[in-house]
Amino acid sequence: MLLDISQPVTPATAAWPGDEPFSCGWTAILAQGASVNVGWTRASAHVGTHVDAPYHFDARGARVGGLALDAFVGPALVVDAVGRSSLGASLFAGLDLAAAPRVLVKTRAHSDPTAFEKRFPVLTPDAIALLRRAGVRLVGVDQASVDPWDSKDLAIHHALAAAGIVNVENLRLDDVNAGRYELLAAPVNWVDMDAAPLRALLRI
Repeated sequence: MLLDISQPVTPATAAWPGDEPFSCGWTAILAQGASVNVGWTRASAHVGTHVDAPYHFDARGARVGGLALDAFVGPALVVDAVGRSSLGASLFAGLDLAAAPRVLVKTRAHSDPTAFEKRFPVLTPDAIALLRRAGVRLVGVDQASVDPWDSKDLAIHHALAAAGIVNVENLRLDDVNAGRYELLAAPVNWVDMDAAPLRALLRI
């Protein structure tokens, strides 16, 4: 059984304030006499569920085409952090992170992809240190960023990258219980971009 943990993307999907929102249309339409339907889209690379490549916050960092795909596929843990004000090391204590080195953090029971949230818990330095020691490859969150929304230095992005951990944002974990799954979430190969959308699936 597969669970889709990607945000639905429509023109109503919330974009980061100031980013290009998602829009779409048609360059050819069967009903108007064309031989095919052909659609077009325009959007920030950070709309909906996506991965941030290091180039997003580091001019010398790897771009999407340089990401290791094996980080996005394999055993994963969904961790329930609903109601927490921060995501400290205690959240991950006792979990077998070595056996499932992809960690998806559920911070809310109900999400609204059309609303941009500005208040959400973020990882603490001791949590990132614990994840690094455990060999975690990927961290995913169900919020718009791993950093506070008004952060300018993106310290958590930098700390995760330094730890060799890929970060995925805007997951939709509303109906997913804590536990172990298989993650299938390779990004679109937008080679030179700073981010790329992905269709994130969990296999039970």
